[in-house]
Amino acid sequence: MINNDFRILLVDDEPDILEFIGYNLRKEGFKVLTANNGKDAILLAEEMQPHLILLDVMMPEIDGIETCKVIRKHNILSNTLVAFLTARSEDYSQIAGFEAGGDDYITKPIKPKVLISRVKALLKRVDQNITKDISQSLGLQIDKERFVVIKNGKEISLPKKEFELLALLSSRPQKVFTRDEIFSLVWGNNIIVGERTIDVHIRKLRKKIGEEHIKTIKGVGYKFID
Repeated sequence: MINNDFRILLVDDEPDILEFIGYNLRKEGFKVLTANNGKDAILLAEEMQPHLILLDVMMPEIDGIETCKVIRKHNILSNTLVAFLTARSEDYSQIAGFEAGGDDYITKPIKPKVLISRVKALLKRVDQNITKDISQSLGLQIDKERFVVIKNGKEISLPKKEFELLALLSSRPQKVFTRDEIFSLVWGNNIIVGERTIDVHIRKLRKKIGEEHIKTIKGVGYKFID
């Protein structure tokens, strides 16, 4: 399992929880975005399509149970795993969580190592080959085990960040990824990089894989063309 292949949405109305759990997940290499209420969580989930959502039950706006129900109605989130992360351990609360479509129920407080172990166990369910073949019609493949791109039978070795950027864009062909999304999902919120960093990486990618694969949406971001 390569942790930086996975996007996790952490949802909790307590800033200390977001900071503590978010820190430990990022330390393991996961790409983490956060929300502090159910309403924002739904919007962010639609936008980033995370592999896993860690969802508190008791929250303002929309509670975790209702948030999960809404998420389960979205076809684009059908493969997203949802694990409730809550201090409530009553049987009826767990039953409600599973009936809403939850995949797991994690009781707080929990030690970081135990949480990471549970997260990794959940993510093993995710298709490891989700970005293995980008587009056969264009003769382009991505091998995330070796950090290698194969175009027309020839291997192209990419630096880590170029590879991660390509893997992100190609994970949803035709979707426009904003610059903020790219910064958060590839570099992380806790990393400060220059304004032109994305542009430089995009330019290098185009030289290596071809201009036709990545389109610039002026003033917004970039998208992958399949």
